[in-house]
Amino acid sequence: MWTPDEVASLCYDHFNKLPKRGKPEVGREWTLLAAVLQLTHSPENKSVHKQIVSLGTGTKCIGKSVMSVKGDILNDSHAEVIARRGCVRYLTDQLYKAVSGQSSAVFCPGTEKGRWMVKPFVSFIFFTSQTPCGDASIFPMNFSQTQPCKSVKETQHDEQERRGLKRPAESDLEERPRIKARDGRLVEQKVNKASSKSNEISKDDLHRTGAKCVPEGPTDPLQPGLLYHNVGLLRLKPGRGDSTLSLSCSDKIARWGVLGFQGALLSHYLQKPIYFSAVVVGKCPYSHEAMERALNTRCAHVTDLPPGFSVRPPELLQSDLEFTYNHTHTESKHTNTQGKISPCGAAISWCAVSHQPLDVTANGYKQGVTKKVLGTPQARSLISKVELFHSFLKLVAVTPQLQCPESLRGESELRTYWDYKQAAGPYQQAWTQLQLQAFPLWCRSPRDLLLFH
Repeated sequence: MWTPDEVASLCYDHFNKLPKRGKPEVGREWTLLAAVLQLTHSPENKSVHKQIVSLGTGTKCIGKSVMSVKGDILNDSHAEVIARRGCVRYLTDQLYKAVSGQSSAVFCPGTEKGRWMVKPFVSFIFFTSQTPCGDASIFPMNFSQTQPCKSVKETQHDEQERRGLKRPAESDLEERPRIKARDGRLVEQKVNKASSKSNEISKDDLHRTGAKCVPEGPTDPLQPGLLYHNVGLLRLKPGRGDSTLSLSCSDKIARWGVLGFQGALLSHYLQKPIYFSAVVVGKCPYSHEAMERALNTRCAHVTDLPPGFSVRPPELLQSDLEFTYNHTHTESKHTNTQGKISPCGAAISWCAVSHQPLDVTANGYKQGVTKKVLGTPQARSLISKVELFHSFLKLVAVTPQLQCPESLRGESELRTYWDYKQAAGPYQQAWTQLQLQAFPLWCRSPRDLLLFH
């Protein structure tokens, strides 16, 4: 019915047809791409209609010190997150059509009053051009491959040299790291002193992730070679100097495999969560074992979920087609006159809605806005929390009173974004079980950042 290469090709072609705005400069900038494909099966002629309903690019996050209490800034602009948020915008639009009596390509009435279901022959695939950051990116590399990430020790040393500081006399590389054994225990790993010198290159090395372990949990040993990282851990994405509260893409995709990718707000209207049937990765350094561990195994044991919710691990596949704006291709096209290669500062969101499908941002706000309009609606991304919330409120407003979901019938008591999210009872119950059983150290946004309306 479909192949990983077909999925990748559709995504790349769609990106190429978008306007130039927000795209990387060839040979100087690189980016990552992610997308959501909707599959509509036709049992009569045994065909499948494939449609890209959301596409995103981006590589950056904002630091926690600049997060907004208005919900008007994109905290996480990694491609996977942009694509998922664009898909939520698309699903909200499709629910609006269904509720207001128009034709929806996705939803049909459910068996419960006020609830809707995905049509029987509709499913969704998630595509990403690169292995998701975080745990899925940690796996042994071939000796012929170059290490894409500097070690934390090298980065710290470079920074100290830049500032004119001396390197510390003693390095914690000499400490014995604690690594995770197969049975889950943390055990001491003996290190040969001769191989622990920071200026030696180990024959065996890991593909590393820039995402850092969450606070108050196990940390990375940062030893040479295969002992650099621990695996299976929650991680935070690095920010631009300031630390972030954004969990890695590996962690977020794993979460979607239990809670669905529709989010808390749309859960009010849905009889069941919406899960991805497959995750397809473009041609890049890849390990099926690491993907399985990061996206599926960590949540496989979660039980006691409310009705409708379940552990739904997606099928994991890889394409042989490479994204031409990735780091490798950018390096191959780079010329000495172009300066240093860097990640593209813009993030593109496109989704299959009739009104303003394209949304280009930089530093969490619409690209090109002046400081004068920051904090106003003109500066907001259409997939920011507050804009998605306002779209949801429009959906609630057109819902006939008799068709209103039970969880929204005390609507007069619901005012803020936080209120509406917390009122999605089954979703919050499932989230509680997931945290208790799999992700107890998940970093959540402070409540005062979610009290906008």
